[in-house]
Amino acid sequence: MKATPAEIEKYLEMLEETPRQIEVATKRVDEARLQYHADRKSWSVNDILAHLRSCADLWTHSIYAMLAEDDPEIPDIDERKWTRAARYSELPFAESFQAYVVQRRNLLRVLNALPFGSWERSASILGRRHTVFSQVRRMAKHEAEHINQIAELLK
Repeated sequence: MKATPAEIEKYLEMLEETPRQIEVATKRVDEARLQYHADRKSWSVNDILAHLRSCADLWTHSIYAMLAEDDPEIPDIDERKWTRAARYSELPFAESFQAYVVQRRNLLRVLNALPFGSWERSASILGRRHTVFSQVRRMAKHEAEHINQIAELLK
């Protein structure tokens, strides 16, 4: 999918909204509820945030690599392994959320200043061609799914 100004704006707005949506959904929810697992296989709200942080780490890195280098080869790192290595799920929700917000603010600062042509800068990830735009789109759509998951858990 090629980047268009309207599509870029749409996905930037989604990335900007995600932290606000998480904040609204989790406002006045106590830590115990944010850490609650319905069963051994289910994720808590804090686990979902840990997953979102890991994905954001990896996709943000790939975006920065595309902007810094011409056509880099980027390894495909499993986000679940990254989550475990970073131990994000062990952090209190508020601390983890604040780190997520700061990272997002920094990414948006970079993306909002990009000239249009930079949205098509690309990299090879696991033998597939990805662009700055495709990674931003992927991140925004992925996060939207998990925002719905958080809302369902906190009903």
